[in-house]
Amino acid sequence: MPLRTALLFVLPALALFGVFILYPMFTALSYSLFEWGGTKRGGFVGLGNFSTLFTAEPFVSTVPIALLHNVLFFLGTMLIQNTVGLGIAFLLFRRSSTRRALQVLYAIPYLVSPIVIGYLWTLLLSPAFGPVNAALKGIGLDGLALPWLGDPDLAIWAVIAISVWQWIGFPVLLYGAALGGIPEELSEAARMDGASNWMTFRRILLPLLTPAIGTVSVLTFIFAMEAFALPYAVGGSTGSPAGATDFISLVFYRTAFESGDPNRIGTSSAMAALLFVLIFGGALLATWALRRVERRVMS
Repeated sequence: MPLRTALLFVLPALALFGVFILYPMFTALSYSLFEWGGTKRGGFVGLGNFSTLFTAEPFVSTVPIALLHNVLFFLGTMLIQNTVGLGIAFLLFRRSSTRRALQVLYAIPYLVSPIVIGYLWTLLLSPAFGPVNAALKGIGLDGLALPWLGDPDLAIWAVIAISVWQWIGFPVLLYGAALGGIPEELSEAARMDGASNWMTFRRILLPLLTPAIGTVSVLTFIFAMEAFALPYAVGGSTGSPAGATDFISLVFYRTAFESGDPNRIGTSSAMAALLFVLIFGGALLATWALRRVERRVMS
């Protein structure tokens, strides 16, 4: 395809990317280098706003806890989505008659807005009238009828479980497509050599699924680091209860819109810039590490 024709196809996407991604990103970076009096820009402070995030309250006490929750959210969702999603995809792959219908069924929740899912599960898990605890008590499991979103020790795990429930359809679809792309002759040859189903899966299918596992892991990392709608719907802007569901994006929201700090544009822009560096750098590092694993497994 000629270069000019190719540019015509790419130009609209580049224009949208520049207007909605690059321009806001560089604007936030420029705002972070100035002091602000409300919406009036003050003097140039260099990295002063970034320094504030590491030396002043409430950032010193809230940002590390929020970042820990982001990391837990990433690890929990990645491990569960990769294992459960792969298991479901493998089972559905063997059920050719109902595979598409079940894939659509699993994919429905992630077509709904996370904030709607969050509010829905807040009602379902309510200790006063929620049907989940009522069902547990109904089958004699009273000990498991807990205040899932009201206990600080349980709330973050409940958020992880809700997220996995909503997004499990994505890895199911991706792993299903990856399994469909693996030649059946490879599995048949392994079975003819006497390999069991587990050996065939572990030695043949799983290495060939490494690129798909890497894709799910990197996308889960990006999603976990920028998660906002679901934690906001479950715990509000303060990450209730007692900050147990606080995330970096919620700290940014409070800084930008609820802090009352006259320099909130400067500090919130600095936080947005650091969050971008964290997500972009982490995604690049994870992609590099996964590519090395893929080359080692495939060799």
